[in-house]
Amino acid sequence: MYYASAQTDLSPLILGELGSVLLVLGVATYLAVKIKFSVVPIFLVGGIFFGVGGIFPLSLSESFLDIGAHIGGILLLLLLGLEFTADEIFGSIKARKSLWLYDLLINFTPGFILGFLFGWGILGATALGGVTYVSSSGIASHSIKDYSLETSEATRRVIAVLVVEDVVLALYLPILTSLVVAASFWAGLLSFAIALSIIGLTLLLASKNLHLSKNSVILGDSATLLLLVFGGALLVAGLSSLLGFSGAVAAFLFGLLLTGDFALVARERLAPLRDLFAALFFLFFGLSINPAALPAAILPALLISLVGIVAKVLTAYIAVKNLPKGSFATALMIFLPRGEFSILIAGLVSLTAFGEEFGAITILFVFFTSLTSSFIGRFCIQSPKP
Repeated sequence: MYYASAQTDLSPLILGELGSVLLVLGVATYLAVKIKFSVVPIFLVGGIFFGVGGIFPLSLSESFLDIGAHIGGILLLLLLGLEFTADEIFGSIKARKSLWLYDLLINFTPGFILGFLFGWGILGATALGGVTYVSSSGIASHSIKDYSLETSEATRRVIAVLVVEDVVLALYLPILTSLVVAASFWAGLLSFAIALSIIGLTLLLASKNLHLSKNSVILGDSATLLLLVFGGALLVAGLSSLLGFSGAVAAFLFGLLLTGDFALVARERLAPLRDLFAALFFLFFGLSINPAALPAAILPALLISLVGIVAKVLTAYIAVKNLPKGSFATALMIFLPRGEFSILIAGLVSLTAFGEEFGAITILFVFFTSLTSSFIGRFCIQSPKP
């Protein structure tokens, strides 16, 4: 009876529409991969094209979009966490302590100032500073793989900074959340303390390298592994949200906890799903944006993009100034694109008075920066994969 009821509640038309959109985006993604361009702009444009107010709007409920985007973000950040280890994070902080501080000051400050100039107050300034600050580790990992840059010294330096950025965002998001809900100073301080405690405990446990034996039954069974990892990530995200901590960031930290053979096997088994989750995450955010808000957002987004690109240019120069020719282009291509965390920030402020405008500017900012990064990779990076 329940199954029959579920079938009638979920319209076959909706399933057909969503399936058709994914097929179209799949073809577009194939073409983008062939010419070495980022697929993120495709997902964002596809979402706008098929979203509310788009040319061919889908018959999707708001709750469906919210749940889909939320789960997509959690799983995307989970897989991102699997890419790093606690040793890499501690090593990045120690080895590049001046570089990541420069990165924070150079890239957060312009967005913070522009937020005030746009009349959004301390909340908007803090949110926009976060958007301009954090690069997309997800897009970066794709670019590194596509251009065989894993062994480059420039790549190692940039990745060290990106790892620290992700950890900083884990502390930043509870502060932003407190501002969004207009919490008191003490409530904000408590949220920050909880976030700091969660991150500290996670890194401490991850540094112990607790892992399963190579002969563990769990590692040999794909279904068990998937259920444990996905279920654990969703459970941690839900519990963390109750404490006022970002569920997506909690999933990222949960991924950090999975070390040793477990992490290696999980990365291998889940790798094919990573791109799907990324596609759904960016697609669902695009679906939530009203295209009518985009024209007014173009000029502010261009201004923020120009400032954001210049800031990352300076950061890339500082990072590789003593390395051989060609390192700068590599660093800049990896640093430039904004993505998953910028979208998460926009989602947090979506219900504020300026939320729609902020979301439209953010989606264009992510579009412009990821597209610029793709041009740099396509025309400036030597020896791409055949």
